[in-house]
Amino acid sequence: MYRSNNIAARIFERQIHRPPPGTSFLRARQFYENLVPSYTIYDVECPDYSFRKFTEDGQYLITFSRNHQELIVYRPAWMSFSCSGEDCDAHDLPLKAKKFESFFNQVCSVPLASSNELICKDFFLYMESNQFGLFATSTAQVHDAPATGGAIQGVPSIEKITFHLLRLEDGFILDKKVFHNDFINLAHNMGVYLYDDLLAIVSLRYQTIHILQIRDSGNLVDVRAIGEFCREDDELFLNSSAQFTAISEKSKQNETPANNNDNNPNNNVAVPQSSFLSGIKQRLLSFIFQATWNEEADETLRVQRLKKYFYFHFQDYVELIIWKVQFLDRHHLLIKFGSVDGGVSRNADHHPAFFAVYNMEIAEFVAFYQNSAEELYSLFKQFADHFHTPPNNSLHMNFISSHSNNVHAFEQLTCMKNKSSSFPQFVKKTLASLPFTCQSQSPSPYFDQSLFRFDEKLISATDRHRQSTDHPIKFISRRQPKIPKFKIKPGPEAGSLDARTKKISSFLFHPNLPLVISIQQTMFFQSPVVNIHFRR
Repeated sequence: MYRSNNIAARIFERQIHRPPPGTSFLRARQFYENLVPSYTIYDVECPDYSFRKFTEDGQYLITFSRNHQELIVYRPAWMSFSCSGEDCDAHDLPLKAKKFESFFNQVCSVPLASSNELICKDFFLYMESNQFGLFATSTAQVHDAPATGGAIQGVPSIEKITFHLLRLEDGFILDKKVFHNDFINLAHNMGVYLYDDLLAIVSLRYQTIHILQIRDSGNLVDVRAIGEFCREDDELFLNSSAQFTAISEKSKQNETPANNNDNNPNNNVAVPQSSFLSGIKQRLLSFIFQATWNEEADETLRVQRLKKYFYFHFQDYVELIIWKVQFLDRHHLLIKFGSVDGGVSRNADHHPAFFAVYNMEIAEFVAFYQNSAEELYSLFKQFADHFHTPPNNSLHMNFISSHSNNVHAFEQLTCMKNKSSSFPQFVKKTLASLPFTCQSQSPSPYFDQSLFRFDEKLISATDRHRQSTDHPIKFISRRQPKIPKFKIKPGPEAGSLDARTKKISSFLFHPNLPLVISIQQTMFFQSPVVNIHFRR
């Protein structure tokens, strides 16, 4: 911990004192207490685009055209201008410096969507090691689509969903992956998870987890599909068994005396095929049965427990569908199960849900929890970083504050627990964020709760729109609790003329520069107000 708040004294202290092992990055981040966005350009003259986010390494700014047909990629470039005189800080910025082009250089513009498709503006995943970007386009959603071909009744259908893998440095489209008549939840990356070079895509309509690998060459390669079948040879085994059954039935018919063949009413009737549950559902039920069986040693008590906890809820387990998936590591998936209504609802917090850990390599479940399980809550409380921190090759994402790595975030969790009237309800609310949405939190040091304090109702590291306010959002130093370090004010400088109009704001924080873009927009499709906050 630096003893002085003066940046020059901190630099000198860094020269003569070596930090303890493993703390060099944390010590370096403390300089952000001095390097804050101190100046705001209100209502910046900028292209009429939809701003998505900065990439995790800060190299690119992702934007989309308003008609959702075109991708535009920018690279941040710090503003520069000349000043004649002694006190340059007292001078106002020249008009050219107040434009969007003074801060960002356009890298490429790529038409992604066809005439009947639109870019999903809330979806974007970034592969930092190769600087690849994954985007999605889709056609219109059909809500009352018939459930055919093994589809789940009640789940909407989208005629065409296309994933585009691009090289961001030049906008070259490397590969595409197309899904037809399917439904994948693309809002805020909820239905897709990227872990290192592995990609998990959840088909809600057909209850299949598609595992793909992104090669260094830029190819999207199918690895496996988990759903109806779990192993690569499951389909081959079932088909060979069906053929053997058909051959056996035919041989039995041939052995029947000829004089009885003409009078046999079953000769022209097709052999009925068995109706199986999907492979992943079979494995889930087997795991639940085995876990319930092993909880009792006495044979009589074991049968009673099976009746109470397995057979009584058997149909409920059968009707569960996959909601959401995330990687825990390269071999294990955390899968959230629930009802059909909760899977397509915008707010699934009030629906019953279950969590399961699935090992892809051995095609078996290794854990199963209800969403009010204290054991899972205890694991989440102690090891929250393991749930949302990607592999070590993404340095920028390793400093996101959580209740397992930050004492202030842990105090907030404890305070929420003490205020809760029911502990099971508190556990449900806490575990509702699992599985974590991929790349949904900003790694900006200004959201580091060990450095700054702010009102999380107005702004947070989570990538979501917030209800806007005409008052500036204060970022207060943790070391000096009464001193605001900087303020972020979305919207016009003089405030909104109509206080009754509902406004929402979004904030794009650069991951390592004192640079913030705030976008305020109303619900009536008026032009948004874009402000740029930076250190002058």
